Amino acid sequence: MAQAHPQMEMPDLSNAIVAQDEMGRPFIIVKDQGNKKRQHGIEAKKSHILAARSVASIIKSSLGPRGLDKILISPDGDITITNDGATILSQMELDNEIAKLLVQLSKSQDDEIGDGTTGVVVLASALLDQALELIEKGIHPIKVANGFDEASKLAISKLEESATDVASDKVQFQEHLFKAARTSLNSKIVSKDHDRFANMAVDAVTTAMDQERKDVDFDLIKLQGRVGGSIDNSTLINGVVLDKDFSHPQMPSVVLPKDGKTDVKLAILTCPFEPPKPKTKHKLDISSVEEYQKLQSYEQEKFKEMIDYVKAAGADVVICQWGFDDEANHLLLQNDLPAVRWVGGQELEQIAIATNGRIVPRFQDLSADKLGSCSKIYEMEFGTTKDRMLVIEQNEKVIKSKTVTCLIRGSNKMIVDEAQRALHDSLCVVRNLVRDSRVVYGGGAAEVTMSRAVSEEADKQRGIDQYAFRAFAQALDSIPMTLAENSGLDPIKVLSSIKSKQIKENISFIGVDCLGNDSDNMKELFVVDPFIGKKQQILLATQLCRMILKIDNVIISGKDEY
Repeated sequence: MAQAHPQMEMPDLSNAIVAQDEMGRPFIIVKDQGNKKRQHGIEAKKSHILAARSVASIIKSSLGPRGLDKILISPDGDITITNDGATILSQMELDNEIAKLLVQLSKSQDDEIGDGTTGVVVLASALLDQALELIEKGIHPIKVANGFDEASKLAISKLEESATDVASDKVQFQEHLFKAARTSLNSKIVSKDHDRFANMAVDAVTTAMDQERKDVDFDLIKLQGRVGGSIDNSTLINGVVLDKDFSHPQMPSVVLPKDGKTDVKLAILTCPFEPPKPKTKHKLDISSVEEYQKLQSYEQEKFKEMIDYVKAAGADVVICQWGFDDEANHLLLQNDLPAVRWVGGQELEQIAIATNGRIVPRFQDLSADKLGSCSKIYEMEFGTTKDRMLVIEQNEKVIKSKTVTCLIRGSNKMIVDEAQRALHDSLCVVRNLVRDSRVVYGGGAAEVTMSRAVSEEADKQRGIDQYAFRAFAQALDSIPMTLAENSGLDPIKVLSSIKSKQIKENISFIGVDCLGNDSDNMKELFVVDPFIGKKQQILLATQLCRMILKIDNVIISGKDEY
């Protein structure tokens, strides 16, 4: 029995235009206006806030020391395991425009502060949830946004009051840097070995720090990962690590200062070990054996001349940006000049900074004062893979190095990558404390303190603003509640106990005991966050919330149907 064909739905021809092509054949142009969906008013706001809520619900479970990791698989099949908010959001493929705004929010927190990327998204989503309730009650969105702005100013001023400056005592300051670094590592994959990584972060920042400007140039701190070994094999190297080895297998694997000298001298070159060639297009015609021999002897003389320049300057090791052929390599070996070839431009700059040397573009310019110096250069071997890396190391007592390398080991690439991200967050926390030495207490203590201050102010407000203030306070409470929930505690019970303790004893360092230490005193547990990080979170979340609340019309273009 023949099946009846389903009747094709006719497009809306009310706005259609009849036109003719160049051959005079008529055709119909259907406008797709009828297909466009339009959301406006409260419907638009609801869809925005639901989109924000769905994004926040994905990364909410990554917040805090008991937060869980996410596995992200790219279209190419690359796997990333992480609980870093900015990394999770940047690798998720989101279609919704509001969800994309949240991705940008976590990215701006990551770029500016480096830590607190999960917390800022959770806070922004909580603010939007609270705003929705008020809008459904009939309060105008701009009134809500203005109230949130005022509440955020009050919260930040309260945060500033409760902040503790830790830079008064130099010895204590180092201790506080270490504690802050350790707090940021608690929620990461390296948390079992957080003391080692916190020490690495503090040592790296204090070495590369500019004391006068109170800032750190992250280009001077290199994070180098290498698969193999375990996380506790990670180490901080005072100098530069190159993913290279010496150009000839018979060159020594360790270069130490020569007798009577205190350091190893390096020639850092951007010119190749090759006979000079004309810059223009050229052709060389050789018509006899004598001419060929003459050319060969000229090449050999040039090679010897180059080696003589290097030796005359007093260099012990040659670092070259370009390659060189076997003849040059053999001559370098004969003259006891260990050499490294094909070193990248960025690595050359790092070596020059680490060794106080100059990058030399021509052999004729080489002189003793342009050479870099270090305490030793050695090849590092890894297991049975014959993988080698070169370490250009400085002895702190002899030469103060400005560059450091954090060599991170791990059993697989995903662990190494996540450990690098964790260490980067930790470095950012220490850098922020160097820039602004005020700290606030973590574990949700700072949020509860701000929430209390905003709630008290709400009772003094007249008119609509009091609703916005209370909503802001409830949104702040969502951070300690999420921390408690992720730690397997009863969120409401924990929050009410923290609030009552803070009010009774009038202190601001009671927070969520996430790790089960039988103490909720964050001062005793040394759980601290940089003040500027927490301040930035509140400012960014409030600004994003205001921006989303101001949108009341969304037009989604549909596809044309013919």
